[in-house]
Amino acid sequence: MSAPPFQLLHLDHVVLRVRDPEAMVAFYCDVLGCSVERRQDAIGLIQLRAGLSLIDLVDLDGKLGRMGGAGPGAEGRNMDHLCLRADPFDRDAIVAHLQAHGARIGDFGSRYGAEGEGPSQYLFDPEGNLVELKGPPDEVPIDTGAATAAT
Repeated sequence: MSAPPFQLLHLDHVVLRVRDPEAMVAFYCDVLGCSVERRQDAIGLIQLRAGLSLIDLVDLDGKLGRMGGAGPGAEGRNMDHLCLRADPFDRDAIVAHLQAHGARIGDFGSRYGAEGEGPSQYLFDPEGNLVELKGPPDEVPIDTGAATAAT
């Protein structure tokens, strides 16, 4: 077997199927600092800029959302969680900000991510999706430049 003819660089986007797109836009923009990049109302898609990546919101009542069947609810979620790298990572400031916006806050801990082990704060968006805000690694970061050096 040969290696793929490409290298993976980073997550491009994640797609969340949502019941209340405007509440989700408000949360991801007002609380987490995303911005609306593009709307495609004809198919029920809102694309939010999150650093180098996108978070796509698909309205369950829109063309794309209906194609996916039943939406997330008490019996199941869209995914386990999505993780956003946050910088700077001042936990007290982050928690105060989340509380000021009425966000439901989850566990804090040290967790492993793309750059290594480091601080991590869980929270929930308005539809119950688990979101992780990930801080910098506790140790010297792994060499993520190696993956892009060959390009």
